[in-house]
Amino acid sequence: MTDLPCPLCSDRKTKSHVSGADKRQYYHCSNCGLIFADPAHSLSAKKEKEAYETHNNSPENRGYVEFLNRAVKPMMYYLNDSMTGLDYGCGPGPTLSWILKQNGIKCENYDPFFLNIKLKRTYDFIFCTECFEHFFYPEKDIVKIRDILKPCGLLCVMTNLWTTFDAFRSWHYTRDNTHVSFYSEETFRFICRQFGFDLLWQDHDRVLILRKR
Repeated sequence: MTDLPCPLCSDRKTKSHVSGADKRQYYHCSNCGLIFADPAHSLSAKKEKEAYETHNNSPENRGYVEFLNRAVKPMMYYLNDSMTGLDYGCGPGPTLSWILKQNGIKCENYDPFFLNIKLKRTYDFIFCTECFEHFFYPEKDIVKIRDILKPCGLLCVMTNLWTTFDAFRSWHYTRDNTHVSFYSEETFRFICRQFGFDLLWQDHDRVLILRKR
């Protein structure tokens, strides 16, 4: 056991000795189900940004476009051309907003490393694709996201979900040292209860669509 607070729910009843596929120490929160890496292993902001700059993510990368469409296609059921959304964590080569534009949907871009603008408006929808796992303090980030969503606004999250401790031990997701927070379906049930969302849809793998109450 450790008294290190959970970065999602602040609970201190955590289990130590959760093993991943790398050498970092992980903790599992028995209150919300989050698994998080020991902050002692965190990269500096400079090193983290350098890692993201190596990603080949752009509209020209057809594989990346197809990957993002796993989130876009189910979300399109809920969107229309009167809406304006935000790609939260768009990275150095904004692509999701480009995909949405091809479908007649307006979407702005934001990224704390590459497009750190002041968000002055609220949005009908927000995409967070492959972002949640990078949140050092997911509680703060989720509150920030919730606060810029309109009432009944939609949040599409794309992050690979962990299933069992045995699978976590060899999970490829833990080999990326910019990944620090890991969620299960249980964790997203907690997020809905704690932060005021309803779960509309999920693929039970990595894509979830939430609606702000």
